[in-house]
Amino acid sequence: MSISDSPNQILMAQEKFNVVNNEEKKRFEVKIDGYLAVCEYIKLKTKIIFTHTEVPPTLEGQGIGLALAKTALDYARANELKVQPLCPYIAAYMKKHPEYQDLLMDGFRIK
Repeated sequence: MSISDSPNQILMAQEKFNVVNNEEKKRFEVKIDGYLAVCEYIKLKTKIIFTHTEVPPTLEGQGIGLALAKTALDYARANELKVQPLCPYIAAYMKKHPEYQDLLMDGFRIK
């Protein structure tokens, strides 16, 4: 798992990929060439729990994970949801990007 610190790379990845919130399946998705990358979640009244992020090996290294993470966390902020990042990728992303630290659910720490 690699998380970039470059804001420009994250913004470019987010603009490059069409990340869709599939509320029915409770996941953010990117579909490319028949492959599906996802960031799965459980949404409750006041919080969102990110449980799993997966990018197919063929698509790794293109910034898809970055785009999924940023879109998911921006969604949490826009909807005033506290975040519980059980997914190691989302937790690592939040740790490297302090602008999302205020979204952490009270009492939850990222190691």
